This record gives sequence, C-alpha cells and structure tokens, in this order.
Amino acid sequence: MTDDRTARSRRVVVELGERVAAGDDRAFDDLVAPGFVNHAAGPQGPDGFRSTYRHLQHDLGDFTEELHHVVADGDLVAVHRTLRGRHVDSTMPLLSGVPVTGADVSWTFMHLFRVADGQIVEHWACRDDLGLLQQVGAWPPPTP
Repeated sequence: MTDDRTARSRRVVVELGERVAAGDDRAFDDLVAPGFVNHAAGPQGPDGFRSTYRHLQHDLGDFTEELHHVVADGDLVAVHRTLRGRHVDSTMPLLSGVPVTGADVSWTFMHLFRVADGQIVEHWACRDDLGLLQQVGAWPPPTP
C-alpha cells in the first residue's frame, strides 16, 4: 500500500519528466525547488537543472526518453530510464574532445530524487557513461 507522501513524491517526479519531454520549459520552475541541489552535475537550482537538460539536447539532438521503472518510498523516488538520441555535438564534459559521429546512441540512467513540499529538492544519478563512450567510438581510448 502506498502512503500519501509516497504517492505525491512519485507524482512530482513523473510529472517533471512528462512535462519536460513535452517541451514545457516551465516545469523546471514549477517542480524544482529554488534551492535544488544536483549531486550529479555542477549547475544548481531550477536554472541549473534546465541548463543540464538543454546541454544534453544540444549534444544528443531531439532525444527521446524511455521510462523503465519508478520506485517511490516517502520523499525518495528512483527512476530508471534510457535516453535515445544522435551524437550531433561534443560540448558536454563527458564527450569533450570526442569527434562528432552522428551515431544513434542510447544512454541508461538511474536517478534518485528527493521531494519536499511538492518540489524536487535533491538529485543523484548513476549513468552508463562507458556505454555512451563505446557507442561514439571513444572507448577504449586511443593509444598514443
């Protein structure tokens, strides 16, 4: 049985993903707290989270996201998803120096969000960075 806090937390996180995927840029302002802490990337707050998302769009084109699992417990929500796009630029730190390949890529993530007062206040992530690097020919690294 799911308690109300768990259901509300799950709703906030799922709504953010749905609205952002639909192109609703206001979702970051509505559902991400002003003091949001992103433990997985440098930019903080709603604008930082928006910036990180836009950076992904810049390098991986108009990607899609497949939601595999959402598990919630109280104020914590875990999300397992795969991003599918095309390698069109290499400006994010992970791809820095990697020649653009135009390759179709898929990148799997595990996110953990903490929700308070109807907004996301913290985020952690575990990403399959090695898998992405292999798909664009950057792993194993070239030998000098």
